[in-house]
Amino acid sequence: MAAPPRSLPALTDALGSLERGQRRRRRLTVEPLGSDRTAVRVGERALVDFSSNDYLGLARHPALGAALAEAARQGGSGSAASALVSGHSAAHARLEAALAAFTGRERALLFGSGYLANLGVVSALAARGQRVLLDRLCHASLIDGARLSGARLLRYAHADAAQARARAGAPGLPLALLASDGVFSMDGDVAPLAALAALARERQAWLLVDDAHGLGVLGKEGRGSLEIAGLGSREVPLLVGTLGKSFGLYGAFVAGAAELIDYVMQRARSYMYSTALPPAIAAAGCVALELVAHERWRREHLAGLVARFCERARAAGVPLLPSSTAIQPVLLGEAATALAAQRRLAAAGFLVVAIRPPTVPAGGSRLRVTLSAGHTVAQVDALVAALARSCHGDEP
Repeated sequence: MAAPPRSLPALTDALGSLERGQRRRRRLTVEPLGSDRTAVRVGERALVDFSSNDYLGLARHPALGAALAEAARQGGSGSAASALVSGHSAAHARLEAALAAFTGRERALLFGSGYLANLGVVSALAARGQRVLLDRLCHASLIDGARLSGARLLRYAHADAAQARARAGAPGLPLALLASDGVFSMDGDVAPLAALAALARERQAWLLVDDAHGLGVLGKEGRGSLEIAGLGSREVPLLVGTLGKSFGLYGAFVAGAAELIDYVMQRARSYMYSTALPPAIAAAGCVALELVAHERWRREHLAGLVARFCERARAAGVPLLPSSTAIQPVLLGEAATALAAQRRLAAAGFLVVAIRPPTVPAGGSRLRVTLSAGHTVAQVDALVAALARSCHGDEP
C-alpha cells in the first residue's frame, strides 16, 4: 500500500489515479419509496434494491419503527455516555440477555457496529508477540483488529482448512486466535467451520466466527452458519453478530461464556471509549429478535428465492460464483466492466452495486446481488433477465 499523500496537490494526484483505475468511490443517495420494502429512489430513478443486506426485509418493518419511536419518546434519542460510564440502560440489558439466549450463550455484549466489535474483541484477546490466524478473505475489521493488537498476523487461502492447519505451524507453537467470517460478505460462501473448530481446539486457541451475514438467515431457527454446521459455544467460544443486516437496525454484539465476555468488556478499547448505542435501538432490537425467531416464513421465502435465482441465472449464462446464500456475486473481472453493468441494470430498474478492488482482489470486480425476503418471485425473474442482458453488454 502506498504511503498517504502529504500535500493537497498529492491528494489531487492520488484521487486522479483512483479515477483512472475505476476505483474512486462515489456515494449514492438512496431514499425509500412507497410501501414496497425493496423500492428505492436514486436521483430521479425508482429502482428495486438488490444491494442491501436487509436479508429478512425488516429494515422498514412498522413494528421496529414503532418500537424505536416509542422508546425514543420515553427515553430520548441517545445514550449520552459510554456503557461503562452511564450509557448502559435497561433496554441494553434486555437486548443483551435476549441475544445471549438466541445464540445459546451465557452472555452478550453490545457494540456500536460490527467493525467496532471485531476490532475490540481481537485486540482484547491477542497481544504483541502472539500469533493470529485469519482467512485471507476475512472482513477488514478482523484484519485491522489483529494489526491493532500488535500480534503477528498469519493468513491462509480462502476457506482452505488444510492450509490453515499448515499456517498454524507445529502443534507446540502457540496460537492466540483463529478467526473467520461465517458467511463471506463478497463471495457468499460459508467457511469450513467444523475443521476450523477442530484446529482451534487442538491448538488451544480462541476461535472467533463473525456471522454477520449468517445470523437470522441460515438454519431452521435462524442461528446462522454455526447452526447449519452443528457447532455450539464449546466449539466456537466467540460469536460476533450484527444488528444491521438481518435484524434491520444498527449495532453489533459478541456472545460467549460470561467470564470471556466480561474480559472483553474490560479490555476492548472500541467498547470502553465509544458512546453506547441509543437505548431506542436496543428496544427495537428486542422486537427484531422476536420477528427473526418466530417468523420462519421469511427464511423459507428467502431460501426459495435464492434457489430460483441460482437456477435461472446459471441457465441464462450469468457468471455466478458458487454460493448458496443470499449473497450472489456475478463475477465480471475488470472494474470498468462491472461499473458498466451496474449502469445498464439501473437503466433497467435495478440497484445492483459494482464491487471493485481493494474490497475484492484485482481482476475480481463483480456485481454483488443480495436477495431479501422482501423481494417477490417476479422481481427476481426480472432481475435475472436484466442480468443476462447486462453481462453480455446489451442495453435494456
